[in-house]
Amino acid sequence: MQARGFWATAVTAGLLVATAACGGSDDKTSDSSSSGAGGQELKGVTIEVAAKWTGVEQQNFQKVLSAFEKKTGAKVNYASTGENTDAYLGPRLQAHQPPDVAILPQPGLVAQYAKKNDLKPLSPDVTATIDANYTPYWKQLGSVDGKAYGVLVKAAYKSIIWYRTKAFDDAGVQPPADWASFTKAAQTLSDAGSTPFELAAGSGDSWTLTDWFENVYLSQAGPDMYDKLTKHEIKWTDPSVTKALQALVQIWGKSNMIAGGSAGALQQKFDASVTDTFGKNKAAMVYGGDFAAANIGTTSAKVGTDAKVFAFPKAGTTTPAVLGGDTAVAMKDSKGAMALIKYLASPEAGTVWAKGGGYISPSKNVKPDAYPDALTKQLVSQLQAAGDSARYDMSDQTPAAFGGTPGQGEWEDLRALVKNPGDIKGAQAKLESDAAKAFK
Repeated sequence: MQARGFWATAVTAGLLVATAACGGSDDKTSDSSSSGAGGQELKGVTIEVAAKWTGVEQQNFQKVLSAFEKKTGAKVNYASTGENTDAYLGPRLQAHQPPDVAILPQPGLVAQYAKKNDLKPLSPDVTATIDANYTPYWKQLGSVDGKAYGVLVKAAYKSIIWYRTKAFDDAGVQPPADWASFTKAAQTLSDAGSTPFELAAGSGDSWTLTDWFENVYLSQAGPDMYDKLTKHEIKWTDPSVTKALQALVQIWGKSNMIAGGSAGALQQKFDASVTDTFGKNKAAMVYGGDFAAANIGTTSAKVGTDAKVFAFPKAGTTTPAVLGGDTAVAMKDSKGAMALIKYLASPEAGTVWAKGGGYISPSKNVKPDAYPDALTKQLVSQLQAAGDSARYDMSDQTPAAFGGTPGQGEWEDLRALVKNPGDIKGAQAKLESDAAKAFK
């Protein structure tokens, strides 16, 4: 979602590749050696990269592009897409001047552009690189009608809970591993005088509620059912959804569990939920994904000491691993486009990117020791341990009217459950009604 905090909002990007006018730069085939050792196969090719990233994220991405330039001889220029990737790409496509490559913030956009014939299928050597470095699910995520169009190149890890170490130490609580221990720890914290949770359920920030649901549902129902619900192949009135919502209201539905109670949660913004936890000690825990580290950095709390994480507790038999992220696609079938996507899909590019911090690679071959801090190493180890069970954010894969719009659809329906946790049946009926309309 666009409101996913520091990493999730700042990862929306467009990559634009324009080949130079010199001879051979408009080659329609992808040279499998273009990312080979020490080659200059793209000398004379200019690649324009237009991405949303700014500041430190832009600097770190440009280190990746510099490594690509050195490796291939290509010239890479960086430009900004602004806040809305689709709004940037639309006029380019209408003018028949699309970029060679774009990085899309949601898998739904991959399908949208592919169905309009705005994307080019990835070349065999690019798909071979993907096959070698990614689990099959991630390749499927970038595929439409059996053709591979994109590769996830940057991820945000969303299956963690942040906690204040002093609150846990004072209450004698250890980070819980399963749902029963989670709710027990919350009660122990409450009994010790600490409010267990900050919950961001404000109208513009209730994407956090969809993330809570996705983690619980993936753990309980498993990846196959998760995929079916994502595609609306089963209804939101299904008993598996009931079970997940019942687990959630064990926390959402108890006034002593949430700072400010339900009324406070319904007004709370995501950024404030994190800073209130670690800057004002208003709660012991907060959900936020890895990107919450940026918010914690605005307080006096230190990540890794005052603020730590534990894996989102298992509510069932599957260890939940939910990601968001960005997919690189080709809008021109040019040598430069395919070479750049192939490089971005490689462990080499991921390792360069990882060293700068603020980045997680979905590649199984970018090793944890490539990352500069203990926290990211921990998260990458969790992600890689999940293997084929890891899944992309469910709401980001659904039509935006259902899964991505403040004040309506899943965002608002889960807010209603926070307000009235006793009406699970009513929440499910509304979720199903809204999903059915959006999936028409």
